[in-house]
Amino acid sequence: MKKILLSFTLIILSFCAIAQKNNKIEIGTVDSVYSKILKEQRKILIHIPNSDQSGIFSKQRYPVIYILDGDAHFNSIVGMIEQLSAIGGNTNFPEMIVIGIPNTDRTRDLTPTHINSALPMMDSIAAKNTGGGEKFISFIEKELMPHIDSLYPTTPYRMLIGHSLGGLTVINTLIHHTNLFNAYVAIDPSMWWDNKKLLMETKNALAINKYPNVSLFLGIANTMEKGMDITKVKKDKSDITKHIRSILELDNYMSPNKQNQLKYQSKYYNDDDHNSVTLITEYDALRFIFDYYKLKLTMSDYMNINKVLLSKIETHYSDLSKKFGYEVKVPEGLINTLGYQALGVKHFEEAESLFKLNVANYPESFNVYDSLGDFYDAKKDKANAINLYKKALSIKEFPETRKKLDNLQVN
Repeated sequence: MKKILLSFTLIILSFCAIAQKNNKIEIGTVDSVYSKILKEQRKILIHIPNSDQSGIFSKQRYPVIYILDGDAHFNSIVGMIEQLSAIGGNTNFPEMIVIGIPNTDRTRDLTPTHINSALPMMDSIAAKNTGGGEKFISFIEKELMPHIDSLYPTTPYRMLIGHSLGGLTVINTLIHHTNLFNAYVAIDPSMWWDNKKLLMETKNALAINKYPNVSLFLGIANTMEKGMDITKVKKDKSDITKHIRSILELDNYMSPNKQNQLKYQSKYYNDDDHNSVTLITEYDALRFIFDYYKLKLTMSDYMNINKVLLSKIETHYSDLSKKFGYEVKVPEGLINTLGYQALGVKHFEEAESLFKLNVANYPESFNVYDSLGDFYDAKKDKANAINLYKKALSIKEFPETRKKLDNLQVN
């Protein structure tokens, strides 16, 4: 199907794509769902990967990121995911669906407990509506997730990202609804809320519960006054430092508790304040959570297709499947490219193994039968080539395949 790629650079570039439609660059769409739990219509921002605009490869299913304060953070997360997953033809980082959840009543939804009086910078109406966090999480679990899973090509792997009060919600979900997500990113969370009530609950939960196969990344901003440092602030008792002190208290308790099996990392960003810390934390969190994803192949690997390479690739994706909790198949495009690379240098045994692996993994794809047909055509096995081209065309009419079949049947 594809022309043989003779260089590593072209192999990489062959997977890269930019989502364009009608001369516009689009990163997502707007959806909505009515919540009976919250008694309101909720707007949802949706990004679906679109790396194969050619329509050659089979449709994929993707892990899902849910982002709180969706209006503020949707664009940045989508940009990172698109960039990271494009590098190396989706062997460096997973393509992912991104779900942004904009706010209607932020203080209501992102606070786990009710407070009786307004805080600085919070009016009395906002204070009256606090403590709706459990209902909001219930909305995500019982209404939003089923809606997303029914309409979009999701897998069971989910991540939750939140900043400030959103970070507080992330920690609340981790502690009280652990299995709702596989990975959590809390960005400068407001752990001071309600006299650190959730912080105390978190300490207790981390000491007695196990969190196997769950990840948490904690980003900590520099919200200290001039002249203050991490050592000094831990000893401070003033209200102005309670935000960072509460986060450092959480971090200090997290780090030593290895027995709970939580995959945990934190990072303090000295040069970023509460508002600027989101972008860099999101990037570091994604790299940390998926530090196992990258398929580490060398230039020599790509230029010498052999059984050792095939075993290396299959082992890697077997390990990924264990991490994700479901089968993660080797990307069809990667195997397709390697198959033609092997065929081009007449490594027929390896080429056949690669093309047949794609047939086994993607039996619904017309491309895999077309490519295996090309292999048999190169081997002068006309009968098998014709049968495979016919099989490909029975799935999808494709001009190039039709032309190859016609040429074989005429000659």
